Amino acid sequence: MGLVQRRPAPSWWQELFFIAVVGACHTLAYVDTQAWWLQPAALALLLWRVRLATPRRAAALGLAFGTAWLCAGTWWLFISLHRYGGLPAWMAVAAILALNSLLSLYMAAAMAAFVRWQSRRPAIDAVLFAAVFLLAELARGVIFTGFTWVAAGYAHVDSPLARLAPFVGAYGIGAAAAGLTAWATLGALTDGPHRWRPALITGVVMLLLWLSPTLDFSRPTGTLNVVLLQGNVPQDEKFDPSNMGAAIDWHVRELLAARGADTDLVIAPETALVLLPSEMPPGFWDSLQQAFSQGRTHALTGVPMGDERSGYTNSAVGLVPGHRLGEPVYRYDKHHLVPFGEFVPPGFRWFTRMMNIPLGDFNRGPLQAPSLPVAGERVAPNICYEDLFGEELAARFTDPARAPTILANISNIGWFGDTIAVEQHLQISRMRSLELQRPMLRATNTGATVAIDHRGRVVRAAAPYRKVVLKTTVQGRDGLTPFAWWAGHLGLWPLGLWAAAVVAWAIRRARVSVAVAPAPAPAP
Repeated sequence: MGLVQRRPAPSWWQELFFIAVVGACHTLAYVDTQAWWLQPAALALLLWRVRLATPRRAAALGLAFGTAWLCAGTWWLFISLHRYGGLPAWMAVAAILALNSLLSLYMAAAMAAFVRWQSRRPAIDAVLFAAVFLLAELARGVIFTGFTWVAAGYAHVDSPLARLAPFVGAYGIGAAAAGLTAWATLGALTDGPHRWRPALITGVVMLLLWLSPTLDFSRPTGTLNVVLLQGNVPQDEKFDPSNMGAAIDWHVRELLAARGADTDLVIAPETALVLLPSEMPPGFWDSLQQAFSQGRTHALTGVPMGDERSGYTNSAVGLVPGHRLGEPVYRYDKHHLVPFGEFVPPGFRWFTRMMNIPLGDFNRGPLQAPSLPVAGERVAPNICYEDLFGEELAARFTDPARAPTILANISNIGWFGDTIAVEQHLQISRMRSLELQRPMLRATNTGATVAIDHRGRVVRAAAPYRKVVLKTTVQGRDGLTPFAWWAGHLGLWPLGLWAAAVVAWAIRRARVSVAVAPAPAPAP
C-alpha cells in the first residue's frame, strides 16, 4: 500500500490572499441583489478562517477581508480622482487603498475581539459575532462623518432579511445576517450529533421571512404626477464654461416644458443649474421663478446658493405656484457633506490642491429640514450622498404631522463614470424606502433616475447614461415605521448600545470562566 500524501497547509500569505479574494468577490452582492447570498457566504468563509486564529492573525484576516471588500466596492473613486481630478494614477490608487485600509481597521478590531472573547458555544458566539460586526459597521458609518457605502445591509434589499428593514434598518439587517451566518457556520464546524441543527433552523427562519407578508406601518395619502429629468451631462463638461450653457439650457427647457395641468412636480438633478443665481444672466432666475408662479406645477432643482459673505450651500430650490418675486424661495441645503468634495478635512488641503475638481467648503443645512408642500403631499429632498444615512432621514419623522410623505433624491454620479456606483446607489435608495416605507423619487444626471415605491420596488426607470424625461406617478404615504420612530428620536444609539452590552457581557463571561477554571495538576 502506498503512503497517503497530505497537502501542505497553506502559507500565511496564501490565507491572506484567499480571504482578500473572498472579500472582493462578495461585493457582487451589492450590484446584483439576486446574488445577496454571496454576502453571508463570504462572512461564513471569513469566520471559518478566523475562529481558530490568534487575535493578531484574526485582525490581519479582518483587515484583508475589509480592505478588499471596500476597494472592490468603491474602485470607481479612481475615476473621479484620476480622470476628472487629474491625480497621477499611482497616487489615486494609493489614496483609495489608504482610505479603505484605514476604514477596515474597524473590521480588524472586530475579528480580534471575537476571537479573544468567544466561548466555543455556537449560539453564544453567534450573538457576539453579530455584535462586533455591527460595531465595526457603525464605526465606519459614523466616525469622521462616516463612509457607509457597501454596508452589509445593502446587499439584502431583495433577500428575506429585507422584511426586517422597517424594524431595525440597514445596520440591523447586517447584524442579523452576521449572527445567523455565524450560528450556522459555527454549528457546522462543531463536533456533535446536532452540528447541522443551527444551519437547518437558519434556513427555516429565512424561508419564513421570505413567505411572510410585508407589514405596512404606513397608509396611502394622495397621488402626484411627476416628471424626472436626467440630463446626462458629461462630468468633464459640467463645469466647463464653454459647455455648461448647453446643459443649463436643456434643463431649463425641460423644466418649462413639464408645466401643465397634468403635472404636479418636476425634479431636476443635483446642480442641474451649475451657476449661482447671482451669476446667471440678468433676469434669468427671476423669469424662471415667475414661470412657475402660474398654474399648478411645482419644480425642484439642484442649484448652488449663497454668497462670499455668508458662505455657499449645495441646495435644492423649490419653484412654486403663487410665489412672488422678492419672497424667500423654498430651499433645502445639503446637511451631510462629502469629505474632500464639499468640505476639506483639517490637514488635507494639500491633497485637494493637487486635484482639478471644483471643490469648496460648503455650509451645512439643518438636519430636520422642512419638506416642500406639493398638492397636499410633503416632499422631502436629500442630495446625492445623503441617502446613505437613514438615521438622518429618520430625524425628519420626529413630528408625525410634518413627516415627509414622499422622499426625493437628486444626485450626480457622473463623477464616477459608467460604473457599479449607479447600481449601488440605487440599492441604497431602495433600502431607505424599505426602512421608512416612503416612496423615493430619484432625479440624477446619469442614473439611476427611477421611481421607487414604499416597499423598495422600482416601478419606473430611465435608461442610464442618456438624456431622458421620465414621467411617472407616485403615491404618498403617512405613518411611522418602528425604525423611523426610534432612529428619528435616538439615532443609531440603540444598536450601538446593544452591541456594546453584548461585548461587555462576553468580556465578563470570559473573565469569570478563567477565574473559576481549575488549576492545573502539579507535576509528579
